Amino acid sequence: MSLEFSADAQKSIQAACERYQVSGSKKPVVLFALHVAQKQFGYLSDDALRLVAATLDVPYAHVYGVATFYTMFRREPGGTNTIRMCTNISCMLRGGYEVLAAFEKTLGLKPGQSNKDFTLVEEECIAACANAPCAVVGTRYFLDIVPTQVEQIVSDLRREPHPESEVV
Repeated sequence: MSLEFSADAQKSIQAACERYQVSGSKKPVVLFALHVAQKQFGYLSDDALRLVAATLDVPYAHVYGVATFYTMFRREPGGTNTIRMCTNISCMLRGGYEVLAAFEKTLGLKPGQSNKDFTLVEEECIAACANAPCAVVGTRYFLDIVPTQVEQIVSDLRREPHPESEVV
C-alpha cells in the first residue's frame, strides 16, 4: 500500500475514533474516514480503501461495502464539481428528468460520466423534495430548477467550483 494519510487527516481520524469507538470497534468511524480519504486523494481507490481498513483495523470487505453503498463516494477520479441531480418521485413529477437532460446536453455527459470539471450523477434523493426538482453540488443546493437555468448553473460552477471535499 503506497498511500498514507496526512498528519492532519490522521489527527482527525484519531479524534473521531476516540469519540465514536464502540466496544473497542472502530467501525462507526468508517464513514468519516472514507470522507477524509476522498478529500485527501480525490477518490477512493482500492489502495485508499485498504488504508482506511488498516488505519481503523477493520476488515477491508466492510470498508469496501460502505464505500460502494453510498453514492457520495467516488471510486474513480471525477471532475471538480459533482452534480447530483435528483430524479426521485417529487423531482420526477416536477420535471427532474428534463433538468437532467439539460445537464446532459450542456455538459456532454451521461449520468456516471466525468470530465475534468464535472461529474454527473443521477441521485435517488437529496432530501429537498419541497423544492423539486433539485440538485446538489458539494454543499450547495440548487432548488426549483427548470431546464432553462442549467446553462447558467454550469457557468456559475465553472467560475466558482463547489467540490465535494468541502463537505468534510
